[in-house]
Amino acid sequence: MDDARIIGTAAVVGRKEGEGPLGLQFDKILDDDTFGADSWEKAESALIEAAVELCLSKCNLQDGDPDVVFTGDLLNQCVASTFGLREKNIPQMGVYGACSTMASSLINAAVFAECCAAGVSLAATSSHFSSSQRQFRTPLTYGGQRTPTAQWTVTGAGAAAVGREGSVKITAAQIGTMVDLGVTDPSNMGAAMAPAAAQTIQRILTNTDMNPGDFHMILTGDLGAVGGQLLLELLEKDKIIIEKQHRDCGMLIYDNQKQDTHAGGSGCGCSASVLCGSVIPAIERGEIGRVLFVATGALMSTTSSQQGESIPGIAHAVILEK
Repeated sequence: MDDARIIGTAAVVGRKEGEGPLGLQFDKILDDDTFGADSWEKAESALIEAAVELCLSKCNLQDGDPDVVFTGDLLNQCVASTFGLREKNIPQMGVYGACSTMASSLINAAVFAECCAAGVSLAATSSHFSSSQRQFRTPLTYGGQRTPTAQWTVTGAGAAAVGREGSVKITAAQIGTMVDLGVTDPSNMGAAMAPAAAQTIQRILTNTDMNPGDFHMILTGDLGAVGGQLLLELLEKDKIIIEKQHRDCGMLIYDNQKQDTHAGGSGCGCSASVLCGSVIPAIERGEIGRVLFVATGALMSTTSSQQGESIPGIAHAVILEK
């Protein structure tokens, strides 16, 4: 890619995320995770709406200016994003890749910019701890014990405006393929996603004729502590060493010890808020160089888990630089 560029970004997060190490870098931190709504799902819709509105405002754009928005979330039929943006009068295309959705949305927006199919595209996604818990796990009032491998779903949303002008370039992308090594534990998504991340990193390095040293940062989506370590071990077997460059959004957004998030953060909003609130602005300011962003997703549902299916992982990659 030569002409796809990020015009601007915005990130909105919940109170717990605002108390984490990156808190000062987010555009807006909610005092109340209900966001004034009467359900967690409606709160998540308000979350992604706020991120899109802030992104448009920072880019001096109006609701009718983007030609398309690519967006998705973790809820059934992506209702958080569809309901959140239904009043925006922006042509919308739903995208689902579980926690990899920010990367898949960004790839779509970049392709539309590159081929002049759109003047301005938006890529946005969200997650909410409580809405995800209600859909995928157990009711919060149940008080079930969380396993050490479990990750904390981020309450957050990120949005990026993409066009042919801007100071941060999207220079390459790699669409991942599903990798399924038979992991069945929905509380150990890092292990399910790490093999897909390893495969995608190998492929984009080969296809771009680059090596890990060409990047200031290799940023995975939300592998957390367990998946992150597994990724390093898988790549090391193929003599690809990324330990120096590797960072993980799920490990960056929380202080795991102080905030008791076990294996780290997860959810669509994890990589979206870290990328849009911290990493892309740092690239724009010249504080960090070329970044390989690899968002990871566990392609599961409550139905597939109840039927005994394993959890396929997927990872999509984007190269970002000034």
